[in-house]
Order: sequence, then C-alpha cells, then structure tokens
Amino acid sequence: MFAHPFRANARALFALLCWACFSGICLTAEERAPAPSRSLEEIKQHGASHSKYLEPTTRPTETLAPQADLQTFRDVIVPILEESCIDCHGPGNVEGNIQIDTLDPNLLEGADVDWWVEVLAVLNNGEMPPPDELEMDDEDRRTVVEWLSGEIQVASTFRRATSGHSSFRRLTRYETNHALQDLLGLPYEFAKDLPPEAHSDDGFQNSSEMLHMSVKHLETYRQLARQALDRAIVLDKQPAPIHWSISMKQNSQVDRHQQQSKLDQLAEKLKDDPEKQKQEVDALRESFQEIPRDTHYRNLTTGQKVSASWAYNGARYAMDSEDAPRVMPPTSDHVAVLPGGRNQKLIVELGDQVPNQGVMRVRVRASWLREHDTSNDELHPPSLQLDFGWRASNEGRADMRVSLADQPITASPDEPQIYEWDVPLGDIYPRNSVRGASKMGAMPSPSEYIRFVNSSVSKAAIQIDHVEVVAPVNDQWPPASHQRIFFASEHRDDELQYASEILTSFMRQAWRRPPSDAELQRKLKLFTAIRGQCESMEEATSEVLASVLSSPNFLYVVRETETEPSESDSDLDRLTPHELATRLALFLWCSVPDDELLELADNGRLTSADELNNQIDRMLTDPKAERFSQQFVHQWLDLQLLDFLNGAETKPRLSPSLKEAMQREPIAFFHEMLQQDESVLHFIHADFAMVNERLAQHYGIPHVHGNHFRRVSLQSDPRRGGLLTQAGLLAMNSDGTNSHPLKRGVWLLESILNDPPPPPPPAVPEIDLADPEIAKMTLIERMEDHRNHPACMSCHSKIDPWGIAFENYDAVGRWRNSINGKPVDATATLFNQQELSGVEGLKRYLLEDRQDQFVRAMVHKLATFALGRPLTFADHSSVDQITAEVRQQDDGLATMIRQLVASDLFQSK
Repeated sequence: MFAHPFRANARALFALLCWACFSGICLTAEERAPAPSRSLEEIKQHGASHSKYLEPTTRPTETLAPQADLQTFRDVIVPILEESCIDCHGPGNVEGNIQIDTLDPNLLEGADVDWWVEVLAVLNNGEMPPPDELEMDDEDRRTVVEWLSGEIQVASTFRRATSGHSSFRRLTRYETNHALQDLLGLPYEFAKDLPPEAHSDDGFQNSSEMLHMSVKHLETYRQLARQALDRAIVLDKQPAPIHWSISMKQNSQVDRHQQQSKLDQLAEKLKDDPEKQKQEVDALRESFQEIPRDTHYRNLTTGQKVSASWAYNGARYAMDSEDAPRVMPPTSDHVAVLPGGRNQKLIVELGDQVPNQGVMRVRVRASWLREHDTSNDELHPPSLQLDFGWRASNEGRADMRVSLADQPITASPDEPQIYEWDVPLGDIYPRNSVRGASKMGAMPSPSEYIRFVNSSVSKAAIQIDHVEVVAPVNDQWPPASHQRIFFASEHRDDELQYASEILTSFMRQAWRRPPSDAELQRKLKLFTAIRGQCESMEEATSEVLASVLSSPNFLYVVRETETEPSESDSDLDRLTPHELATRLALFLWCSVPDDELLELADNGRLTSADELNNQIDRMLTDPKAERFSQQFVHQWLDLQLLDFLNGAETKPRLSPSLKEAMQREPIAFFHEMLQQDESVLHFIHADFAMVNERLAQHYGIPHVHGNHFRRVSLQSDPRRGGLLTQAGLLAMNSDGTNSHPLKRGVWLLESILNDPPPPPPPAVPEIDLADPEIAKMTLIERMEDHRNHPACMSCHSKIDPWGIAFENYDAVGRWRNSINGKPVDATATLFNQQELSGVEGLKRYLLEDRQDQFVRAMVHKLATFALGRPLTFADHSSVDQITAEVRQQDDGLATMIRQLVASDLFQSK
C-alpha cells in the first residue's frame, strides 16, 4: 500500500529525469500523426475536437463535505501503477528521485499534490511510461488520468476554500505612471525616476511576492507626487511663450555662405586667367545643380542645391528666438529635401532658450517629393520623425526621439501641409546640463536642437520649407489639468467647503473608493493647519493632495477593512465592488478605475454578470487597453531579452528601426487578436501577420508600405504566422551570430507551454571552446557533443528537440535553407518519440496534440498577471474550469478574459 508521503520540490526533480526513462503517448498512433495533406487550419480544428476540456470531469467538484476517493485508488489505481510504474519508481529502483508507492494518495490533505500533478502531466503529454520497457494500454491510462483529474479538481477547490491568498502589494512603476496620467489628465512620464521592477519566477513584474516598499521607493514616491502635482496645478501667472519662425532660407544660410565662399575663392585663385576662371567657376556653379544624395537645401528659383551640414561649435547654426509669433509666409523659394530610405536628417538649432517644463509645439510645412518619375507606382508616402538633441562637446551629446509615432507625409509640393507635434519638455532626459552655465558660441556649447528624420523605407523624399516652434504652449489658462482638480463649484468662495469637495473627489479617484468621514476630516485638518503658510487656497490644497498620493491607500493595492459579512461562508472572501473595480482596471488598463467603474461600484451594480461583461467590452475597446497588451506581452514573452539585444553586434546587423519593429510585432499581434477575439491558437499559427514595411522586407512579404503596423495575409505559409516564428522572438533567443536551439527550446517551454525545464544539475560540464576540435564544430554539433555527457543528457533530451525545430531561422529570424553551404536539418525527435520536422512539424504537433496544454498555459499566465500573485495548487481547479469554458467557446482571447474576470478566482481575495 502507498504510504508515508515523499516530500520534495515536485516539479524540478520529477521533470528532470522522467524524460529519460518515460515515454509513450496518450493518443493512438493514428490520432497522433495527422495526415500530411491536412492544412494547419484543419489540424487546428481536428486538435480541438479531442480536447479533454470538452468532457466533464469524472467527479463532481462541488460538495459540502469533500472526501478523498481512496477506495478507488486502492482497488483500481494501485494495480495499474504496480504493473506500469513500480519497476522504475519503486523500492528497488527510484528513477528521478520519485518512489510512487510512497506518495500520499490523499490529495485533499496530503503533502504530495505537486508530485501527482506532475504524474498527470506526463501521462497526458505522453512522457510515461517508456514504450520500449513497460506498457500501459489506453484504457488503463484513461482510468488513471480520470481518477487523478477528478481528485485534483476536488482537492484544489477544497484547498482554495480553506487557505488564504494575498495580492497585497504596491503599484508597479508602470501602474503608478498610468494612474497619475489618468488622475491628472496629463500624458507625461511621471514614474521614470522610480527604480525598475524585478521579475518573479513567472516572469511578471506585478507579483505580490516582489513588490515590497523600500526606503528608496518611499522617498521617490513622495517626490513623485509633488512633481506630478506641480505639473498639473499652476500657482503662478501664465508664462510668456518663446517663438521660433524659421524658413529654410534662414536655416541654410551657413551652408549657402560656404558654397559662395568656394566660388569666391576659386575666382580669386584664377583672377589672372579670366578664361580659365570663367570655365572653372561655371563648372563649379553647374555642379551645384546636381542633386546630392544626402539632405540638402534647394533654391526653387535658380535650382541651386547645397548639402546640409551642421556643427555644434560656435553656435553658427543657431536660430534666434522671438517674443511674438510671426505669420508663416504662404510660399517659400527655399526648401530642405530629406531623401528617403536612409534615415536622412535635418537639424534646426534653437539655442539655449528652450524651457525646462511645459509643452513645446513644433509645426513644419512639408510635402512628399517624388524626385524623378511621378508615375512610378513603387513610390509610397514617406514618414517623418521628430528628435530632440544637443551636443555640448566631443564627449557629451544626446539624441532622443520625441514623436510618439511616425507621421506619414502625404501632401504634394504644390499643396504642402502643416504637420504638428506637441512635446512635453519635462519628459526629455537628459537635457543639456550646461544651459545657463555656458554662453552661446562658447565651449561647451549650451545649445539644443530639434531634428527631422525621414524614417521611411520608401525612396520618396520629404520637402520642408518652414518650421515653427513655440514653448511653452498653453491653449487655455489655467490649463485643463488645473481645472480638472479645481472644478467649478457654487462653494468656490467658501474655501473649507470647496477644499472638502475637491478632496472628496480626488481621494475617491486616487484611493479607488469613497473616503470615510474620518479620512476626509484628517485631510481637511491638514488643509486648515497649512493654509496660513500658503499664499493661496490652491497652494494649500496642492500640499494636501500630495499627501493623498503619498498614502498607502494610493500606493498599495489594499483590501477594504470595513466589510459587512455575507450570509454565505463562501462569500466571505469575495472582493468588494470597489476592490473588483480596482482589480479590473489594473488588469485591463494598468491603472485606476475611471468614474464609470467607480459609480457602478458605488451603487453595487458592477458585480452583476451582465454589467461586468459590458464593462469588459468597453474597457477592451478603449485606447487604454493598449497598455494591457504592451505590459502583458512584454512580461509574458520576456521581451526584455529583445530590449537588451545589441543590434550593432548581431550578424547580420539589425538596424534600430528593424529592431524597433521586431519589438512592436508581438504586441501588435496580441492586440489585434484581442480586438477581434481571435482564437488563442493563432499564437501557435495564424494565416496573418502584423507587420510594417521594414519587417515585411525582412520577411520577404511584398506590397507592404509605410511604417505603421497592419494586418497582412500570409496565405497559410507555415514559415510565418503566430508568435513562434516572429523575428524578434527568434533573435532574442539566439547568440547574436547564429541560432541557438537551447535558448529557443527553453523559451518555448517556459513562455508558451508553461512547462519550464529544471535548472542544470551542478555537475554539468561547460563547453570547452579552447579545444580546437570543439571550436571547429557547428553550434548543433557542439550541443550533440555536450549531450553525450551523462549529466547533460536528461535535460537536453527534453529541451533540444523543441529548439532544433527552429533551425531554418538564423540569428535575426530570417528563413534559411542552408548553413555554410550545407542543407539545414531541422528535424528532431521528442522524448515521446514524436518527430518534429522543422517549424511546420512543430506547429502541427502543438496544434494536434498540445492544444489543451497551451490554452491552459495561456489561462495560467493571464490569471497570474490579473491577480498580481503566483498561482498555487489551490488555484488549479479554477484554472481548469476557466480553460474548459474557453475551450467550449472557441478559444477567443477576449473570451478568455471575460471568463477569467467572471470566475471566482478573479473575484475572490
């Protein structure tokens, strides 16, 4: 009889060695090997049809007094295990440090639930038992799987009801930033000075086990609150704006003067030979009619052209500012031309007068210049970016993009248009530190500039004739952020009453619930105490609001303490309506609830299933949902690996714009699926991609033009589509110069299948690159040699085949058919004898045999992010229930979110 539970860290040790000794499959050979003629979309449908989640569990999971089903275990399960498992995992042979006959079968109260979850996983995934040693027929396998599934469901539900969970944590840096943006109605980057967040073992930054408050955090949060309110509330008179109105004739004066100097010098040199003088001066002047390859200025009247140059020393290129605006002239005979396809730039230097704070508005009159053949269908509108920068010396300089998105330039030269950017100056970092300390023209230079960049892949040029800059811009005074806090009220003349209204509203929004009378009175007492020390009511109120934003009620995701008991014990752990609103907003907006969510929470309507679904739909269609896509995808897929990738050191080299497109692709793909409620199985393979022109060129996809991302049909090409074959994800899991099957295999297991391999054992030998024989080997050959070591074999047998399936992709995710003149061999055999024939074979296998594992992994990842805490065994049954509901409703991504939010898991503390 099984007794005396074996205690250990279940996942790591059990998974480590059972790969080497367990094999076999759950499905029949016919089910496992889909007909080659089936398309990936057909396999997707076929794989879904035999999902285990389409069938009910064998044991009911709701019972008033759950009991472990030990009788079935003794009578039915033990004989099967003794026949198929004990030889490898019994008293005489303890493979993988697990002895099955010592595991406690009481999953409700025993200590070995993690081991039993692993046993279920390897049975479902076909990893146990090994077909060449022991057999387990399909009926026995089904019997064990059904008993384990039922017991795990009941045990998980029971443990959840009898154990507590904690999502108590502080807000993350990005949540703090978005909360302040939404509270104050400003788009600024408020939290950039906060320390970066650590990642939990699950890969998430919002995990309660990581988000503690340090002294450094506390000090920074206090400064942050004060600085944020200083940017939202104005206590002084409206600052006078500074204006620049710059024609390209002005901006080109230095370069035109240098060109004229060349003519004058040549004429002076040849003054004694008039005939030769005329000949060479005319030839030089004629050369000025040729079109330079780089950014240049043109005189539209004479056709004369001169290359644009810029140097930081001497402030020769700086444009003077003015106190009053000037009307932009309707036309201009001088233009700047930025050729396309090579990131050509034009600098407009503004001197040392650009303010530290406020909004800088940049307006440029520009058009799309088709240089040669205007009927050329291959030309497409170019795009313009805006940078801000400075160069104080040879050692000190900075260039920062300040435009959030590339601006397509579609106007024709006959009808140029005004294009405009509003730039928060307080968000630009670093600024030139010698402004005010060094004079214009002296060294180091205190000057700063804006820079226009033709960022398009298209060869079409951009023509600019005039630039206007004004800072700070205030379209209304006081600004909207000030009026948002100090709103109109009939009690405005009664300072205490007015302060009470302001504080009540602001505290409710910042603390995500109405303040109690005692809390409000404490803040009013503070207001009264400091009012006499302040010049205005607004200044005193601002000080009190800073204390609101420094309070744990804002900084922490807190539980309400005054909760009325429910009639049912099962409801005692339910979130209150305001806690539910907070969790929902942090999940889908990475921010605080808006007025609509708070009002629904105030009147108790948010807990209605219909209203909750309505709010999910509203929130997912709001632009703020892009924050969710950004943060979840970045953390789920561990995109910081791509952020840290040095494109200058990869082979081939990644341009900054291509790397940026790679970083954006998985987020754009996820957001498109979210908006369309596409099946999460599209993450494995989809017949479309989200690309821009640079990425499309990298993939060899034709007819994609422009820097914006859009949905492009792939016509079922298995080499692309889904997440697995996206270039950025492949590049971040390479070594920079070649593919890296081990990295790619580990990433697939961790991020996609939620089945991370264990850490390598201590005795693993390193690859000795000093050995000339090893140095001559390819990466694959080195891995094969490394695998031959006994200490390495068990791990690599599980990891390597997954990564080898990606061998058709080079270090930057391009498709290849050969390596060093040899055909690529991307075929590998998994631990269960399943052959993967390249990435198409990998996709076929995942879609045919691993759908349930992947969909459940997605639910697990989303739930971990949504709850802000690690999931435990007590959450197992909830994750299974959500997965079943999602599978039964066609696996939509938005559907998954709705089912998660509707679950007890999400709505409980």
